[in-house]
Amino acid sequence: MKNIQLVAVLYMVLSMVAYQISASFAKQLITTLDPLTVTILRLCFATILVAIMFRSWKVITKLKYLKWRDLLLYSASLGCMNILFYSSLGKLPQGIAVGLEFIGPLGLALLSIKQRSDYIWVAFAVLGIVLMVPWHDANTQHFSYLGAACALGAGLFWAFYIYFGHRVVQQNIGMHALTIAIGFSALTLLPFGLWSNAPALLDTQYWSKALVIAILATAIPYALDLMALKRLSKLSYGTLSSLAPALAALAGLVLLHEQISFIQWIALACIMIASIGVTLRGEKSQTQ
Repeated sequence: MKNIQLVAVLYMVLSMVAYQISASFAKQLITTLDPLTVTILRLCFATILVAIMFRSWKVITKLKYLKWRDLLLYSASLGCMNILFYSSLGKLPQGIAVGLEFIGPLGLALLSIKQRSDYIWVAFAVLGIVLMVPWHDANTQHFSYLGAACALGAGLFWAFYIYFGHRVVQQNIGMHALTIAIGFSALTLLPFGLWSNAPALLDTQYWSKALVIAILATAIPYALDLMALKRLSKLSYGTLSSLAPALAALAGLVLLHEQISFIQWIALACIMIASIGVTLRGEKSQTQ
């Protein structure tokens, strides 16, 4: 049993590492292309990958019976989340961008607080945000307030993505909902991408890089997450997910040579502590 748990943890960590490596590659591509073009390329290739992975052509016969309002809002949340996150990557160190984006789902979890003692996690989250911002030397710390706003906006749409995702799950179409959401996001953004930067979007020299980003950000994480979820409890999964900001900072350090200050490392730690605390509280409240 311990070996099975250890393998599941390894799957989970590899999933997060793959996703953060994809973010580093995306940030490198953003230096050449704009965030919208990178987002569209990633979503287009991701649609193909996810459709093949989950054999989503099986859902075609069910399309007319679906509740499209929830699906479209789910898709819009996913698209906005990706654009804003990639926009933040172009202006912030990767660890800071992910840390600020993480506030979105964390805030959604904090909304369900019922006991006063749980407000300590709110305090950790707020402290993390405050410490994340180099208030007196933003320029020397490569910090952009616009980038921070984009990251927080991405977090807000991440929360919407989770909320509408729970509603979409009730339609019992499984992972096909993800294929529909990614596909609609790609199709909706494609005209804007063609209007703003068609030559870059149609330039095949960038397609291989976008495919790699899509594989690392979509195919590998989803496959590993599915294998991990079969062996891990929600508590373990939620706790491990809290490591994402630290892994993002490490990926930025190793792949992009991005340095963040000691105070910002403390800020990331505060956000992760808040996330772990909320996860533990949620598990405890369910068992009572």
